[in-house]
Amino acid sequence: MTKAEKPTSQPIDHLALRGAPGAAALLIGEGVMTFAQLDTGVARLAAWLLDQAGGPGERVASWSAKTRAACLMPLAAARAGLIHVPVNPMLKGPQVAHILADSGAKLLITNGAREDMLGEGRPDNCVVQDLKVAEAVIDSGGQGLAPSAADPDDLAAILYTSGSTGRPKGVMLSHANLWLGAESVASYLKLVPDDRVLAVLPLSFDYGQNQLLSAWYAGTAVAPLDYLTPRDVVKAVARHRATTLAGVPPLWVQLVESHWPAEAAVHLKRLTNSGGALTPSLIDAMRATFPNAEITPMYGLTEAFRSTYLEPKLVADHPTSMGRAIPHAEILVCRPDGTITADEEPGELVHCGPLVAQGYWQDAERTADRFKPAPRVSRYGGMAVWSGDTVRRDANHLLYFVGRDDAMIKTAGNRVSPTEVEEVAVASGLIFEAVAFGVPDARLGAAIVLIVRGKGGGADEAGLAVYLRQNLPNFMQPQAIEWRDALPRNPNGKLDRVVIAADWAQACHDV
Repeated sequence: MTKAEKPTSQPIDHLALRGAPGAAALLIGEGVMTFAQLDTGVARLAAWLLDQAGGPGERVASWSAKTRAACLMPLAAARAGLIHVPVNPMLKGPQVAHILADSGAKLLITNGAREDMLGEGRPDNCVVQDLKVAEAVIDSGGQGLAPSAADPDDLAAILYTSGSTGRPKGVMLSHANLWLGAESVASYLKLVPDDRVLAVLPLSFDYGQNQLLSAWYAGTAVAPLDYLTPRDVVKAVARHRATTLAGVPPLWVQLVESHWPAEAAVHLKRLTNSGGALTPSLIDAMRATFPNAEITPMYGLTEAFRSTYLEPKLVADHPTSMGRAIPHAEILVCRPDGTITADEEPGELVHCGPLVAQGYWQDAERTADRFKPAPRVSRYGGMAVWSGDTVRRDANHLLYFVGRDDAMIKTAGNRVSPTEVEEVAVASGLIFEAVAFGVPDARLGAAIVLIVRGKGGGADEAGLAVYLRQNLPNFMQPQAIEWRDALPRNPNGKLDRVVIAADWAQACHDV
């Protein structure tokens, strides 16, 4: 069988050249940055980053709100031959310290308050520069660096994502991964220069970062927004006349419950969702709230960016479907031996093709566990991502999610490692053991429950709650903490997570 050729791509910083020079590229605060100004700003920031980091190939991290510098970082670092490490602004000092140490970042761009939060956790070889300095560089008179000539397979970014065991792991993304992801989304969403994309998701997520990249691929403007309440989103849609909005299920719940003036809702013509499934009732509410908008549900994993999307015309009749493969992705449903399942037969979702990442940063063991040779029938071959998710395919080749093999908790659009929550809880010194798991929640998708065994027969509930607030970001906070004198174990002596979760569910049912 002849293998498919890899589609062509360019260095990711060339996105700054995609739009008409005088057209708006970035709508931030009260300012407008044109594509010509975007390219100039990227060039200046790239030169400064290269000087600060010491040379090509180094990792540079950014930890901030959606400032102008934060938006330019993915392109500027790439233009300088550096590797960008965006950090979720909601993370606390210990999580950021791990990411900086694990990535070997030589430079961190952040503000003073976040630097203070990091404290002594900053690695010795990581220099911190204030965001204000980066902003000043963008406005300086320097010429900066010319567009890069990077090989599309060169490493461009490391995005950290939670795993079911241990701390976050860094997914290595090439220029081609980012470019083809931007091209794919811009293509199937049919973005055009006249659109306006409101970017409300964190830029540290592949889904969030793509809000920038796909918009710039299409030559259109993006308006980044850090919001505190749903009302902030409503106002921003009206102010920017936004046509495109990406969200996760908990955000959509909040937005459909908000008051939308008709003149604001009418601007939106496309809504996209990932980070959890939309329920049929939520889809109905979104249709009622945004009558002019098409809804595009999507499924993805950071290790391969985006895998599937459901065409808007199919949503009404197939509201629970994951859809079909996005452009540049090959999605197979496989048995354990790599053969393809029959229609309606559950199997593992395997993602093949040029969107597959390069593995986990400096983690050969976990890379080998998830990134394996593609099934023999793959038209691309090479390495594939074996997702661990069980799906089924119907006679129309539409995919449906069945279940997840790992214990990841999907809460408020975030992937949370139960082990990471447990490790922080035990580090408090107030408990011996902890087990975290997710339970269904109408607003969050899943809420985190933490079961702990305290020390000395006591339960310092207030002390543990304070410690967790200080050391875990908001989206990792347990919604319920329960104390036990003893926790059940399996025959191997390990905590029996299944029994612990079942006991908790039964206790709730009995109340």
